[in-house]
Parts: sequence; structure tokens; C-alpha cells
Amino acid sequence: MQHPRRTSILIVEDDVSLLGALVFALEAEGFAVHAYGHGAPLLSAPIDADCMVVDMRLPDTDGLTLISRLRERGHWMPAILTTTNPDDRTRRAAEALGVRIVEKPLITEELRRRIDELVAANRH
Repeated sequence: MQHPRRTSILIVEDDVSLLGALVFALEAEGFAVHAYGHGAPLLSAPIDADCMVVDMRLPDTDGLTLISRLRERGHWMPAILTTTNPDDRTRRAAEALGVRIVEKPLITEELRRRIDELVAANRH
């Protein structure tokens, strides 16, 4: 009997406690989660995910730049940017990249709902 593949989520978040909480909550929801504390390793690693969740402020880059660089490398999975009080420039840049924004403090239910929406839309 073949088991259905779990939805795979890539998370990039430099706040260790928040990253741990997100991994725990999303794995409890049944997602396969790949977690990173900064963006650099992703630029050379093989990536296989259904959706990425990227923090705006990372120690080595900003989230929108990371998403843009990943897309330049052919990684076009849906993306969610997590940030606090995004300004108009950030909102416009996210919109131009087709990136959804979920504002911090993160509400796990809101993040899970956005992931579900994006993954379902990307499969059609």
C-alpha cells in the first residue's frame, strides 16, 4: 500500500525559539518540515518543498532577496514572508514576487491556513 506524500514545508527563521515552535506545530499538523536558521545553505542545497516560509529579517540576507535568489535557481514553490509591521515597500515587493505575508507575532492557525491555500492552488 502506497502512503500519500506529506506536504513538505521549508522554514527559514533565525529566532531559534520561534523556529522550534513552528517546526513543532507544523509537524503536529502532519507537515514534513525542513528548518534553517539563515538563508545561505539554501542557495547551494537541493530543495524539495511544497511551500517555503521565510522570515524577512535574517542574519545573512532579507527574506525577499532570499526568495528571489531561490526563484532565480528554479525554485518556484509558493512562498510566505513572515514579518512584523511590513511597510508599503515590503508589501509591494512581496506582491511583485507573488509572496504572501503573514505578520508576526505568528498565529499558527493563520500560517497553516495560508500554507494549505498556497499548496492547494499550486497543485491545480
